[in-house]
Amino acid sequence: MCHDRGMASFHKPGRVAELLGVSVDTVRRWCDEGVLGTTRSEGGHRLVSGPDLARMLSERPPAYEPDSLSPQSARNRFTGIVTRVERDGLTAVVEIQAGHHRIVSLMTREAADDLALEPGDLAVAAVKSTTVVVEVPRT
Repeated sequence: MCHDRGMASFHKPGRVAELLGVSVDTVRRWCDEGVLGTTRSEGGHRLVSGPDLARMLSERPPAYEPDSLSPQSARNRFTGIVTRVERDGLTAVVEIQAGHHRIVSLMTREAADDLALEPGDLAVAAVKSTTVVVEVPRT
């Protein structure tokens, strides 16, 4: 893989698959269909063009977000499933799996109770600076 400043970067299909949460076969198919530009290494291995990967990612539709959420200024929102809620006297730890991202929020127990958060619930983690705000879609 090339990381020199004047040259394009290239990534192995396995890394691209891991980053995108798809199979290596899907990445290969995208390469064969021209969705992703490729080149071959000296050993004949396929390499995905970094600039083409960046273009494809920037053209992807936005991640799922429930229509029932109220408008927010936070742009870094991760919709996922609550996998763990640990409550103690004053605090609660809430863990959300959003795609390949595991997001952990430390909040007051009162906030977790008000949201009635339980494993299996759909929730949105809104990340703003160093704070993670967890929201529950309106029903």
